[in-house]
Amino acid sequence: MKLYYHPLSGHSHRARLFLSLLGVEHELVMVDLLVKAHKQPDFLALNPFGQLPVLDDEGTIVSDSNAILVYIAKKMGRTDWLPEDPIGSATVQRWLSVAAGQIAYGPAMARLINVFNAPLRAEEVIPRAHAILTLIEAALNGRDWVATHRPTIADVALYSYLARAPEGDVDLAPYPHIRAWLARIEALPGFIEFQKTPVGLAA
Repeated sequence: MKLYYHPLSGHSHRARLFLSLLGVEHELVMVDLLVKAHKQPDFLALNPFGQLPVLDDEGTIVSDSNAILVYIAKKMGRTDWLPEDPIGSATVQRWLSVAAGQIAYGPAMARLINVFNAPLRAEEVIPRAHAILTLIEAALNGRDWVATHRPTIADVALYSYLARAPEGDVDLAPYPHIRAWLARIEALPGFIEFQKTPVGLAA
């Protein structure tokens, strides 16, 4: 497998983390977001949406980070990470939607302002980040993982942008359950760190 990624992209880290947790042999291909390499014709031939990451599995092209998580889990037969029972599968899907929605438009956007100088309004995105953090904090009350009794791709999908939320001036101090959950993920065999940027509250 070949993963097209950027080290500062949380979506890329999501896919890279899962490959590492499963011990899947893969090659990393860095696509430089800062020079807009993801908008060039050769990359657009892989993903017309012009977004990272992209997985190339011997010619089978999968784009979208959550789709890549599903593909890897299915390809490897890892029903421990992606349950097939109706309740487990639906619960994981619910959190994948949160990762693609509230996480992307809250903590991820807040971080974009400081890391990539994105023209976004902090006074809008930071409150959105805290709104979803409050919900996740409540969901983790009395449980170790968001979807089932063990880690799943739902946890992987949420991890990267929550771990680096302080880079977007989103304080994690009020969320002890989330901080404990982050530590549990970081203790998993095969964990790889999401590259840090000394900006915002992480400066």
